[in-house]
Amino acid sequence: MEVFIFALLTLTSLVYYYYKKSFQYWEKKGVAQIKPSFPFGNIENPMTSKGGTVMNLADLHKQFKAKGEKIGGIYAGATPMLLIVDPEWVKNIVSKDFNYFNSHAAVFDEKDEPLEAHLFNLEGARWKDMRVKMTPTFTSGKMKMMFDILLVCGNQLEEFIDSTKKDLDIKEILACFTTDVIGSCAFGLECNSFKNPNAEFRSHGRKLFESSLKFRLRNVLTMISPTLVKSLKLHFTDKCSSKFFRGVVKDTFEYRKSKNVTRNDFMQLLINMEQTAKENNKSTYSIDEMAAQAFVFFLAGFETSSTTMTFCLYELAHHQDIQDKLRKEINETIKKHGGKLTYDAIMDMKYMEQVINETLRMYPPVHTLPRLCTQTYTLPNGSTIEKGTNVFISLIGLQRDEEYFPEPNKFNPDRFSDENRRNITPYTFLPFGEGPRICIGLRFGMMQTKVGLSLILKNYKVSPHESLSYPMEFDNQSVILSSKGKIMLKHERV
Repeated sequence: MEVFIFALLTLTSLVYYYYKKSFQYWEKKGVAQIKPSFPFGNIENPMTSKGGTVMNLADLHKQFKAKGEKIGGIYAGATPMLLIVDPEWVKNIVSKDFNYFNSHAAVFDEKDEPLEAHLFNLEGARWKDMRVKMTPTFTSGKMKMMFDILLVCGNQLEEFIDSTKKDLDIKEILACFTTDVIGSCAFGLECNSFKNPNAEFRSHGRKLFESSLKFRLRNVLTMISPTLVKSLKLHFTDKCSSKFFRGVVKDTFEYRKSKNVTRNDFMQLLINMEQTAKENNKSTYSIDEMAAQAFVFFLAGFETSSTTMTFCLYELAHHQDIQDKLRKEINETIKKHGGKLTYDAIMDMKYMEQVINETLRMYPPVHTLPRLCTQTYTLPNGSTIEKGTNVFISLIGLQRDEEYFPEPNKFNPDRFSDENRRNITPYTFLPFGEGPRICIGLRFGMMQTKVGLSLILKNYKVSPHESLSYPMEFDNQSVILSSKGKIMLKHERV
């Protein structure tokens, strides 16, 4: 018994000494830090956190800003990380000195889970090669070709809202819409989520983004010990969903090649990439590699766009004057373009873009930009960031900073008018990221969002349900920025 107590005391002393020494890391480098605590450092306890990582980092951003700091040293457990506060330093990290921070610090095991080897997670030469080959998918010409496919899904959205007499669970409705859009534009499949909300595509999409304690724990462990995450095989992707998506891609490839079917969608680009590689005697991509790229198209296009539209309608329901102004633009623009919603029509909707941008400012779905320092870097103040250090930018903290956006919690689309937009400080509005790793699907996401909002608002006025609170409370267990609970809206035809 005495030996056990001695061993326990010794172990406790060693752990205490390790943490105490680790928590001096940034002070020794001359970088300001906020006092960390055992055992989570500056990261909130994932078991009891009310705001999750999103609000935790936003609060740390605010604390460093109040001290006049441009950067701040923080800790995940005993692991040192850096939070970038000043927009000029943000520019250095994501653009100017990109070569030092070209990784998203993703932790994945491609052999164990092939779908996670997608564009967002890839690094170095593999990322660059894939980025170059995938970029042509999102040109204006390709967007126009996919628009008609998108509009068919939009018609199903219209029919559903026209037929429902109940209040709108807008979060779920828009998730059905974007599931159908991505299923069709990326995989060439009709998902029919409105007629069958439990269809496989919708079911797996829901599973991938559902709130869970497991995700929060994995998120914290990724920051504390990436090696432990790998050894425990803690994957973001559900095994059942992985099998489903890989099967869909394989079956689609085989069907199109055997039947010589072509279509203006993302899957066709992957088929063309494989064919071009063969013609040039270059190594081709495996089914799993191509499935991973189709999978990230689904991840990025399905949830982020539906969430953006949900946040937007939530704000418009609480700001009827802005909603009326937007509806007027929608209907006048459609009339100008022959009474139809066309690609050129949505590109003409300038106020619509202002409204969406203000929504993204207040509610960036991807709320934190992560980077990994891939080679030792000297900061403008002379401090160094060691290779392997995780670097974060809190978009909530930056985009709700009153220095750059006065009355930051007020929904005001006029911030993004032609006259006012030029006054926005560069690198303070980054909902799609910036620099070489800016979101490749930016145009597609905006197109999808504009169509969804246009189809709802041109005929309907939305207003808050009695159950809805303002301001919004966020879900602290969600993968991306999301509301806690349902967003219920009333609707009436205008």
